Amino acid sequence: MKAVVGIIMGSSSDWETMQGAADTLTALGVAHEVKVVSAHRTPDLLFEYAASARERGLKAIIAGAGGAAHLPGMTAPRRRSPCSGSRYQPRP
Repeated sequence: MKAVVGIIMGSSSDWETMQGAADTLTALGVAHEVKVVSAHRTPDLLFEYAASARERGLKAIIAGAGGAAHLPGMTAPRRRSPCSGSRYQPRP
């Protein structure tokens, strides 16, 4: 099944928080993909991911950011479909 929702996070350590989104999509039968793309360490990769999302079939992106909210903020302008951002306290 082709992914229609992308879940992105700034680092793999954010998975514990973002896993809830993936679990919910799975329970609802919504095909999704999960990627680590950092707004700080790999901005070009982030821009390419966001810019190519529509042609790859993504209808929405869920972007999680620990600490600062740069990931959703830098993703949204490169999208023509919904980008939901979530800022959360990073884990120590």
